[in-house]
Amino acid sequence: MAVIGAGVIGLEMGSVWRRLGTNVTVIEYLDRITPAVDTDTATMFQRILTKQGFKFALSTKVTKSVVGADGLVTLTTEPSAGGAASTATYDVVLVATGRRPFTAGLGLADVGIVTDKAGRVVVNHEFKTNVPGVYAIGDVIDGPMLAHKAEEEGIAAVENIAGMHGHVNYDAIPGVIYTYPEVATVGKTEEELKKAGVKYNKGVFPFQANSRARAMQDADGQVKILADAATDRVLGIHIVGPNAGEMIAEGVLGMEYGASSEDIARTTHAHPTLSEAFKEAAMATAFGKAIHF
Repeated sequence: MAVIGAGVIGLEMGSVWRRLGTNVTVIEYLDRITPAVDTDTATMFQRILTKQGFKFALSTKVTKSVVGADGLVTLTTEPSAGGAASTATYDVVLVATGRRPFTAGLGLADVGIVTDKAGRVVVNHEFKTNVPGVYAIGDVIDGPMLAHKAEEEGIAAVENIAGMHGHVNYDAIPGVIYTYPEVATVGKTEEELKKAGVKYNKGVFPFQANSRARAMQDADGQVKILADAATDRVLGIHIVGPNAGEMIAEGVLGMEYGASSEDIARTTHAHPTLSEAFKEAAMATAFGKAIHF
């Protein structure tokens, strides 16, 4: 099986089929997988998937596909920067190269609703469009195409319609990649903080040093926390490992209430649990050293 695109959907589907015994090759135009994910986390994620048997063709573009009479698919690829072409044949090819809002054919132009160049409906902070009485939320407006993001926007929009003050904190919207193991993130990446000139502290704790993960024989991955160097306020959390999609909720809650890494580090976590890795990463952020690593 070939998966064209090393983003969230491509890797999720590839992970399912790899666990079912399929040989999976991921072809990606960029030089890395999951480009929106923190680089350290993405690098570790790729290393884990490679250990599971994934093959990656990065910095590679597909220039041609041909379905043969036998149903097999032959792909022609070449380096993204240009170079010699090569071919390979697969039983099946999954194209997962991105998503776009489904706004065509809805009659938006007929009523004068403004959209941007990507086809997304333009709204203000109250989710109002330029047409009175018409609101928009979710995948048709700007922002990550996530069900829970749309849910929060829907609640906020209805509150605004009712004369209340609905609000969504876009700095605390978690994202989860439902592979095995999972990847979960919230807030800023290191790259974003560097680009913005924000000084930060970083703490990392590997699941290899977590007793619950070792007992489960599921200890690949790590928890990484980024906090403002001056205030210690948590700015970003990045997890790859067992149960990451559940663990990220603690980080989202902490960020929603403006927690510092020391706040999390001084919070009692049950032993033995995977969440202790979260506490230890916070210790590494706040104090420069985790206890058990």
